[in-house]
Amino acid sequence: MANKSSSGARSPLSLVVAVALCCFFYVLGAWQRSGYGKGDRIAAAVNRQTACGGPDAAAAGLSFETHHGGDAAAATANASAAAAAAAGTAPEFAPCAAALVDHTPCHDQDRAMKFPRKNMVYRERHCPADGERLRCLVPAPPGYVTPFPWPKSRDYVPFANAPYKSLTVEKAVQNWVQYEGTVFRFPGGGTQFPQGADKYIDRLGSVVPFAGGHVRTVLDTGCGVASLGAYLDSRGVIAMSFAPRDSHEAQVQFALERGVPAFIGVLGSVKLPFPPRSFDMAHCSRCLIPWGGNGGMYMMEIDRVLRPGGYWVLSGPPINWKTNHKAWERTEADLAAEQQRIEEYAAMLCWEKVTEINEVGIWRKRPDPAAACPNRPAVRTCDEANPDDVWYKNMETCITPPAGAGAGELLPFPARLGAVPPRISSGAVPGFTAESYAEENRRWERHVAAYKKVNYKLSSERYRNIMDMNAGVGGFAAAIFSPKAWVMNVVPTAAELSTLGVVYERGLIGMYHDWCEAFSTYPRTYDLIHANGIFTLYKDRCKMEDILLEMDRILRPEGTVILRDDVEMLLKVQRTAKGMRWKTLMANHEDSPNIREKVLFAVKRYWTAAGEGSASEEQKNTGSSPEGKGSED
Repeated sequence: MANKSSSGARSPLSLVVAVALCCFFYVLGAWQRSGYGKGDRIAAAVNRQTACGGPDAAAAGLSFETHHGGDAAAATANASAAAAAAAGTAPEFAPCAAALVDHTPCHDQDRAMKFPRKNMVYRERHCPADGERLRCLVPAPPGYVTPFPWPKSRDYVPFANAPYKSLTVEKAVQNWVQYEGTVFRFPGGGTQFPQGADKYIDRLGSVVPFAGGHVRTVLDTGCGVASLGAYLDSRGVIAMSFAPRDSHEAQVQFALERGVPAFIGVLGSVKLPFPPRSFDMAHCSRCLIPWGGNGGMYMMEIDRVLRPGGYWVLSGPPINWKTNHKAWERTEADLAAEQQRIEEYAAMLCWEKVTEINEVGIWRKRPDPAAACPNRPAVRTCDEANPDDVWYKNMETCITPPAGAGAGELLPFPARLGAVPPRISSGAVPGFTAESYAEENRRWERHVAAYKKVNYKLSSERYRNIMDMNAGVGGFAAAIFSPKAWVMNVVPTAAELSTLGVVYERGLIGMYHDWCEAFSTYPRTYDLIHANGIFTLYKDRCKMEDILLEMDRILRPEGTVILRDDVEMLLKVQRTAKGMRWKTLMANHEDSPNIREKVLFAVKRYWTAAGEGSASEEQKNTGSSPEGKGSED
C-alpha cells in the first residue's frame, strides 16, 4: 500500500513548478493575443470594430464621408459634430493667422524678392530656416467647401476655396476662367487655345499618338490653370503641370482644385525633380521660357526628361512669327533670330522637326538614342555618375548621354502599368528582379485590400488628388489605380533606392522631394495622403511634428491619412495628431497582430479661419477639447 504522504501531499518544488508553468502559459497567451504592446490593444479593438467592413469604422468614431459640400446648408451644418472626446497630453498646435490660408513655406513671396531675378532664381524653392519655420495649423478660408467630384471639378471650382478673381479679368479673352456667383467656371481655354483644349488636342493628335496609350505621361511647362492636362485626362493621358507662384495668382491652386496634377515650379537654374526619360511628351503653350537663351540649357533639360521617341510641342512665339509679330509686339528680326536658335539647338539634340502647324511646332527625340547623329556639332556630354541625383542640382549646358542599362521599349498604357519596367528587367535598380518586383506588387494589392475593409470610400470617387509620400516602385498607386483618381508618387531624397524612373515607366507620375522641407504646393490640395515608413526613414533627419504639420497643410479638411510604420513610431504620431485636430484609429497588419508594422488611419477635421469648426467654437458649444472622437490613447 502506498504511503499517505506520497499519495496526498505535494512537495514544495512541484508547487513552484506548477505555478511557474501557469504563469508562463498565461503570459504566452496574452502575448499571442496582444502582439507588441499598447498599440496592439488599440488595434485589436479596431479590428473587431472593422471586421465587417468600412461602415463599422464610422461607428467607431472615424468617418470618411465629407460633410461640407458645395451647397450653403452643408457648408454651415457641422460645427458641433466635430467636437472632441477626451483631452490628451500632446501639445496643442494653434491655428496660424487667417492671412496665412494660402501659406506656401518654400515659395514665400517676400522671401523670393531677396533672390536674383536672373534665370528666375527668385521663383525657385527657397525654404525657411528651422528657426523661421511656422509650427501652427494653416486654416482653410471661411466658407471652404469640399471640391466637386471629378469630372465636374474639371469645369467648376467653389469660389470660397480660392477667392481670387484676377485671372477672370487678365485672361478673359483667352477663356481661362470665368466667375459665376459662388463658383468659378473653366471653359477649357488657354492662351494658345481660346476655343478650348479639346480642339487643340485634336490638332496635336494628328501628329502625336495620344490614341492607343502610346503617349501616356506629359510635362506641361508654364501650365496656367492646367486646362491641357484637364482635357488630356479623358484620353487616358496624365499630365504633370507646373507654373511659378507669381503675379498670376492661384493658377496652380486652381489646377489642383480642379483635380489636375500640378506643382509650384519654374524652369530656372536647377534641374527639374524628375529622373531621365520620364515623359512621353513635353509641352509649352506660350509659357514664356526663353528656349533660345542660355546656350540651349532649357531645351537640354527637356531632352533629359524626355523619353527616346518622345515629342516636344512649342505653341506660341516665335513659331509662325511672320504672321504674328505685330500681335506679339516684337520685331521680325528678334523673332526670326529666336526661332533660328531654337532650330539649331533642336538639331544639336538630334531632334527631328515633325511639323509646324500655324503657331505650333512639334519636334521628336530620336527613338534610337544610339543611332548616329552625323550633323551634331561638338557639345559637352553631361557627367552622369548618378543621373537620378537632381535635387537642388544646377542645370548645365550639356547633353544627357543615352541610357545604357535600364533603357527599353515601353508597352502602351494601361498594359505598361502591370508589365515589368525596363529599369527592373535590366537590373538597373539594385535588389529588384522581375520576381521580387511582382511580389512587391502583390504585397501592395494585399495592403490596399485591407485598407478598403476599414475605409470603403477608397473604391469610390471620394478621393481624386492622392499623394504617396514614400512611393517605392509605385505599388500603392498601381493597386489603387482608377480613372477617377491620380497619385503623386513622391520618392524621398532620403530613400535608399531611387525608384522614380520605375514609377514613370509604369505610366504613373511623381517627383523627388525631401520631407524635411515643405512640398511645392498650396494648402488643401490633396484628398488622401498615404505614407509607408516615412517617419522611420526621417527619424534621425528632422522633426516628426514638422512632417505632420506639412501633411496637415496640404491635406484638405475632412481629408484622409493612411500611415504604415512601426507600432512605436505610430504611437508617437498618434499622440502628436491629437493636438492637430485629427481623428485616428490604429489597425493591425493584415497578416498578423504579432507583426510590429501597423496602420494608422486619420481624418482631418473640418475647421476654418476664425469660423466653423474652430477650436474656440467647438469648446464653447460642447465644453470639450478639440480632439477627434476616434482618437484613442
